[in-house]
Amino acid sequence: MVKMIMHGCNGHMGQVITDLVAKDPNMEIVAGIDVVDNRDNGYPVFTNIFDCNVEADVIIDFAAAVAVDNLLRFSKERKLPVVLCTTGLTNEQLEAVSETSKEVAILKSANMSLGINTLLKLLKDAAKVFGKAGYDIEVVEQHHRLKKDAPSGTALALADSVNEALGNEYEYVYDRSKRSEQRPDKEIGISAVRGGTIVGVHDVIFAGTDEVITFNHTAYSKSVFAKGAIEAGKFLAGKPAGMYDMADVIEAQA
Repeated sequence: MVKMIMHGCNGHMGQVITDLVAKDPNMEIVAGIDVVDNRDNGYPVFTNIFDCNVEADVIIDFAAAVAVDNLLRFSKERKLPVVLCTTGLTNEQLEAVSETSKEVAILKSANMSLGINTLLKLLKDAAKVFGKAGYDIEVVEQHHRLKKDAPSGTALALADSVNEALGNEYEYVYDRSKRSEQRPDKEIGISAVRGGTIVGVHDVIFAGTDEVITFNHTAYSKSVFAKGAIEAGKFLAGKPAGMYDMADVIEAQA
């Protein structure tokens, strides 16, 4: 049984994870951390992370960037591995993550979905076939109207996976409206759609002569990210210090 601390337990993702772990026989939430303690979660909640004295194997984080500094200090003091899901970290915080990983295990990924991370692996093989055959490559992502950043971090991760398999020879293009010319060969177009309540749709298109191959991932709820984080927590518990990502989780489950 893996014992975990839920950092950001009263947020939306924290509550989704709480519900899923309650049905998981191999994991238990033994404590939560949040700025307010206003829910009956079935486990103790600490508004100050340094007051948490509950024994655990791993921390899963879905909080806010402002809380990450104390999270890293706490994990280093307690020697607790962290599944770091909070986005929007500053360069200084990313450096702190790297430094902390020298003392504890940290898993960080652009997207926690098991499906997306399996797709990242599959795309490398596909790129070696279609890219070298001269197929054009496009990435199209769709998200809800409230999402502020574009393109998504996942879209960039998908493009990076393809580009790395092709020797990083391709340039990314986000807007073709200001040029009038034929599409260059070494280009990956990345487009963003924003509307409604779309949770997340990503398409990677390989377009050749008389055929198109499309890899698609559609998230219908945020539960897919919560499920991935839980599997990452099980994987990370007991691991030695270092930086890990979801590719390590996928490989361990293969």
